[in-house]
Amino acid sequence: MKRLLVALVFCGWLVGSAGLLHAEVKPASLFTDHMVLQQQVPVPVWGTAAPEEKITVTLAGQRKNTVAGADGCWMVRFAPLKAGGGPLEMRIEGSNQAGSNTVVLKDVLVGEVWLASGQSNMVFTISVKAASFAGMQDEARVIAAANHPTIRMFTVKPVKSATPQTDAGGTWQVATPENAPGFSAVGYLFAEKLEQELKVPVGIVTVAYGASTAEAWLPREAIARDPELASLLPRFDALVSFYDTHPGANVTDAPPLPQTINGRAASSGLLRDPMQDQHQPTVLYNGMLHAVIPYAIRGAIWYQGESIVDARKGVERYPHTMQLLVEDWRKEWGQGVFPFYAVQLAALKNVSNNPVVREQQARILDLPKTGLAVTIDVGDPDNVHPKNKGPVGDRLARIALAETYGRKIEFSGPRYLSMKTEGSAIRIRFTHTAGGLVAAGGPLHWFQIAGADHKFVDAEAKVDGDTVLVQSPKVAAPLAVRYAWDNYPVGANLSNQAGLPAAPFRTDDWDALSEVAQQFTGK
Repeated sequence: MKRLLVALVFCGWLVGSAGLLHAEVKPASLFTDHMVLQQQVPVPVWGTAAPEEKITVTLAGQRKNTVAGADGCWMVRFAPLKAGGGPLEMRIEGSNQAGSNTVVLKDVLVGEVWLASGQSNMVFTISVKAASFAGMQDEARVIAAANHPTIRMFTVKPVKSATPQTDAGGTWQVATPENAPGFSAVGYLFAEKLEQELKVPVGIVTVAYGASTAEAWLPREAIARDPELASLLPRFDALVSFYDTHPGANVTDAPPLPQTINGRAASSGLLRDPMQDQHQPTVLYNGMLHAVIPYAIRGAIWYQGESIVDARKGVERYPHTMQLLVEDWRKEWGQGVFPFYAVQLAALKNVSNNPVVREQQARILDLPKTGLAVTIDVGDPDNVHPKNKGPVGDRLARIALAETYGRKIEFSGPRYLSMKTEGSAIRIRFTHTAGGLVAAGGPLHWFQIAGADHKFVDAEAKVDGDTVLVQSPKVAAPLAVRYAWDNYPVGANLSNQAGLPAAPFRTDDWDALSEVAQQFTGK
């Protein structure tokens, strides 16, 4: 059980580390050549040195002095910076009884910085050569055109840990055809559109891990104090304790493993180290996210949801988990209510991407300064990693441009607003019609209607101004309508004049989860 104890750490090292007694001044790992710093907010810069060492950091005409603590940690904060005028140089000077030393960081830009997090569809690189599951459908064109000196990306090394780490690994890389193949495709495309529209440098800090759950990105303290999620920890602790005391044990002998809705949990074989399992709580917060806090950012983009533990229970608590994640991250960064924009899961012939999960993902919009990029139209029937990433980056960027930067553009497809029964039909009203609703490519598809028996049947749906009229001769007294309510609703084609697709929706509050629960268990 000792691995579960939260070690007293500072700057990523255990208290009493002998190496700090004679350490040279060193910035935290995110501070490298080619970095992008966030404009218009205070900018923290931190690192380590010998205890009580005097530290001076200069940047853009500002000079900040501090003294490293007894633990060797130091931090300064620069007053808000303005974009442009670069590249800049940051000098970090240390002075102690052993002498002095200086670290010089070059080619520093000031602009917009966004955190890109989630699971494999955020990890998904532009080129298949960088990740076997990745590779955009037009990767050659994107790579050849990736000559953007003011777009940079820092990719945090993939680590799972029992204790909070601060070594993020990696370096800031400039967007070039040589570097771009290994960039997060969604992060890069998001940055590219922002840079084109805002005319300022854009930096992306990619902190993502394939098949990770939302719980893995939360600190232990946040989970422990939450009544709905605290029960995760005893199960996690029991697994860790069993693994530590039963080397080589089989899965069947261990305490119950969590089951993800896409069937990750093994029924036999050697038990995997829970601390090295990205489905378990805290391990990616400790190993990856902690290392980038509190690097100044504008906001976060998030692409996750395929791995939700505990089948029905996991789906039911997903909105709460995401709310806790967003609120905890905002608290830890100390930058107030920063924007948080998520991607709704694409169409896929797999229970992991079912309509109830998409509905739960949309609950993130209950929080302030959040957004949801709908991708129901760019999925792949058999691939959880759809290669058409262009619309994903574009739609996230549209949300940011409109909601964060005040651009007068449409950023959402039609959103369900209300319904009204008109005889044997139901009229659906929407927001975000952007000049009018569109049945892209022909008649509307994937509208269904039901009466008192709760049995949905395919319906005829027609655009009527900013509304859709839905009816079926099989349902004389309709009560509810659903749209694109399927794992893979191929051909769902309601959009607006801006070309943005409507999100799947339903007008009823019936128990939709029971309808897919059998897919979770196979019964």
